[in-house]
Amino acid sequence: MNLKSPTSSPVRWTKLAARNLDEAEKDRDAVLDRDRQVEEDTEAVIESVKQQMPALLKQCKQGPGGDGSFDVTGDSAALDTQLALRFQVAVSQLQTGLVERDAEVRLLLLAAVCGEHLLLLGPPGTAKSELGRRLNTLVQGQFFERLLTRFSVPEELFGPLSMRSLEADRYERKTVGYLPDASVAFVDEIFKANSAILNSLLTILNERLFDNGTERYEVPLLCMVGASNELPESEELDALYDRFLIRRAVEPVSSENLRDLLNLAGNIGSMDEDSFESAEQVVLDVAELRAIKEKALMTVTVPDRVVDLLIDLRSHLQESCEPPIYVSDRRMVKVVALLRCAAYTSGRFTVSEMDCLLLQHTLWQRPDEAEIIREWVIKRLAQDKGAGQVQYLLTGLFRRTCHAHAEPETCSALKGEVVALRKIVMQQLGEMEVPVGSSRKSGAFSEDGVPQIDSNLWLSEDDCVRVSQTLAPMLKKGRESLEKLLEETLTLELALESKVQPYMLALLMPSYWRAFMKNGPLEDVKPFGLK
Repeated sequence: MNLKSPTSSPVRWTKLAARNLDEAEKDRDAVLDRDRQVEEDTEAVIESVKQQMPALLKQCKQGPGGDGSFDVTGDSAALDTQLALRFQVAVSQLQTGLVERDAEVRLLLLAAVCGEHLLLLGPPGTAKSELGRRLNTLVQGQFFERLLTRFSVPEELFGPLSMRSLEADRYERKTVGYLPDASVAFVDEIFKANSAILNSLLTILNERLFDNGTERYEVPLLCMVGASNELPESEELDALYDRFLIRRAVEPVSSENLRDLLNLAGNIGSMDEDSFESAEQVVLDVAELRAIKEKALMTVTVPDRVVDLLIDLRSHLQESCEPPIYVSDRRMVKVVALLRCAAYTSGRFTVSEMDCLLLQHTLWQRPDEAEIIREWVIKRLAQDKGAGQVQYLLTGLFRRTCHAHAEPETCSALKGEVVALRKIVMQQLGEMEVPVGSSRKSGAFSEDGVPQIDSNLWLSEDDCVRVSQTLAPMLKKGRESLEKLLEETLTLELALESKVQPYMLALLMPSYWRAFMKNGPLEDVKPFGLK
């Protein structure tokens, strides 16, 4: 358009100027109206996020599946909330009159729950025999006890030969009152077993079968507690050693707590067996314990991250340790069953990575290797719990949302992905909380502590304190990161629900917008005219 000088046509110029001014004012008004609308829409999303966040965090505090919104096990099973409390009472009962035997007592009861065997290894006079006998007072069933020597004969464990059977040309034993008839057994100096005893003992421990004459029948053995002052010395005992899934090195009472032990001597509640049995008892039936294990194996899930931890730990022990720590396939399979039982009896339907602290009692070949395993697990627990991966996925969803241009179908599809990501964040937060039915007293640890340790009945108080002190600062930081990610994910979800324009995302999630503008490919950023 050619405009003449104002001096040549003042009237025409004045009209054009007025019209241009009106159009500019209209454009300015439109821009102001748009800005006001953007501000209102942005504030609406922000306010909605503020209103919904408390409810989402409350769901997280209920733990995975607490309200069904991010249940990882389904609702087919009903958790017995009294079960964990009963076991806690049983632990307290077994601890009566013992000093520094918290871990041993918990492992003793866990072995019975899992239907596995416990080996107590340590010097004489460290209450190994007392611990073995105490299981008999808790579990109803036939009890068998024997001290082995290098000269022990099969009759001492499996019963004498039946004279009547010999008269009938049958080689059979009278097993009533002996190991093949027992539900709970304690065998001291277990590694003194000789070759005459070994084969039948191995079959009883592993297959729960006994060959009596020409017949093979099932034995009712639930758990054997073996005790020894030393590790097995010959290779023929290695198979017997491997039959004990749970192993614990028992140390003498420390100088700090020796006074407590001496003060207990001669008092009610000391290590005197009669005074222990006179206390009010919680009784667990063998059939009940087997039913608990069966239910745990049916209902408790093992997440992929726990499976990955087990695989990585086995590889570390066999490839990175010197000498290598061998872990058999059978032991790995049994460890998974143990973790399921530990989770179920602690009031959970999912095995957590914290449960893997129990591996320090199951995978070592020499006592000093237990510390190697514990330190490796703690280091693994301190790693990023997936917040970095979630943030990476959220960044990708943010970029795709910017290109959606508020198209309804695209926004709807993206919203489904964001909702799924939000549930993952909620699940991770929920796993950091104590579930309903926690097996220990609430408040046993501070808010900065490690809550899932508090929800594990089978970890000793010493383990809880040490690991809590190590992990608390890291997990507190991780919890804060996950809560921030939850807020950001919810913001993007509500933005998609409102079908906002890309420039509104810059106001709602400025850090993601800056990263998108700075690091995004040119073809992604160019349509916005900002790069």
